[in-house]
Amino acid sequence: MNNASSALKVAAGIFLTIALITIVVILFISAQEATKTAQNNFSDIQTELSQAAFTVYDGTSISGSQVTNALRKFRDKDQFGILVKTGKNRDGQWYGNTLFTDDELTNDRFGAVDESKRRTGDLRNTILESSNEYVNPSGKFKASVIKDKSNVVRGLIFEQ
Repeated sequence: MNNASSALKVAAGIFLTIALITIVVILFISAQEATKTAQNNFSDIQTELSQAAFTVYDGTSISGSQVTNALRKFRDKDQFGILVKTGKNRDGQWYGNTLFTDDELTNDRFGAVDESKRRTGDLRNTILESSNEYVNPSGKFKASVIKDKSNVVRGLIFEQ
């Protein structure tokens, strides 16, 4: 009788240990999934916030002074270019990096840096009325955003 009681105690202990281990594994797996979901949500929010600075330029009409402010703000941004087309310069002038913009949106190169067309403008020329790069502070410009195939903003286009 003593042996049967000891065997039942050992079996109950083993059963409880297996149940406890199972519960811990289930909790760990669900916590891991929740962590992955939270990380993905955080990444999406972070991407939205980083792109929010450009929403003001997406299909809007802005003044020439806002164009020059954008040039100062974004010209040194890595892998980023700004194209300004004025009445004097219909072809436009790139600041920062020159980007591929002639390709269709589905093309892999759209929004990528074009090293072969390295003709970036000088920001000082945007305030010289005699310059071809002159941006009239009271002029009106249509702004648009250049995105690559990953939907990351790579540049801006301002057209008078």
